[in-house]
Amino acid sequence: MDSTALARANEETKSAWNANASFWNEKMGEGNRFVKVLLWPATERLLEVKEGQTVLDVACGNGLTSRKVADLGAHVVALDFAEEMIGIAKERSIDYGDRISYHVVDATKTSDLLDLGRGKFDSALCNMALFDMAEIQPLLNALTDLLKPGGHFVFSMMHPCFNNPHMSQGGELQYLGDQCITVYSVKVFGYMSETIEPGLAINGQPKPHLYFHRPIQSILSACFKAGFVLDGLEERSFPPDEPSGSHPISWGGNFSEIPPVMVFRICKPVS
Repeated sequence: MDSTALARANEETKSAWNANASFWNEKMGEGNRFVKVLLWPATERLLEVKEGQTVLDVACGNGLTSRKVADLGAHVVALDFAEEMIGIAKERSIDYGDRISYHVVDATKTSDLLDLGRGKFDSALCNMALFDMAEIQPLLNALTDLLKPGGHFVFSMMHPCFNNPHMSQGGELQYLGDQCITVYSVKVFGYMSETIEPGLAINGQPKPHLYFHRPIQSILSACFKAGFVLDGLEERSFPPDEPSGSHPISWGGNFSEIPPVMVFRICKPVS
């Protein structure tokens, strides 16, 4: 896709997240079960926040991860390109004072990111948002300058193999001897090609937004091109006793062998 088309897709995505900000905040609050059960435990382990560090939160949304990181003792600089999201994040973070600073910044604009401070950050995170970005290389390139030597970037995302716009979930009856059981599975009909598809993060949101699907090799190639090394990875699935969501074949314990999300950690070499 050429630069003009990417810019247009980026603006469409920004418009959608501004339109969905209040709805998203109402539904997400301080985290749904994906955040609480799957994402945050792995992110906290890999991020390894220490008291007094400065952490960059990319695509912070309503600020839920910013507040979690601040609660660990760090100073957080948080950004999002949706003005409505930043407004909500500030309102929800009044009690944090100057421990969190919020900025309207487009993560696809390298120069705007660098204005936040070269060599300022001990680590950075991005919670479930790289697939909302029309481009990820500008962010990764900027992070090599924003992070201190040895700093790392932790990002979580829908599992590109099992939870992408080109899949479906189902349950089928299987007869085993004198028993009839339900087998839950994921059918994948697209993975290798990078695609852009409209979709809903939460049913009922006011406006669909674009998903930028990339296979794992494309994601890691962009990381390596920016000079990072991969030094942490977790694939996360719900425990067997986790109830299904709003639908009997939505993500839950029935899919305990299939991870819907994964969390990466990449590191900036010391030298």
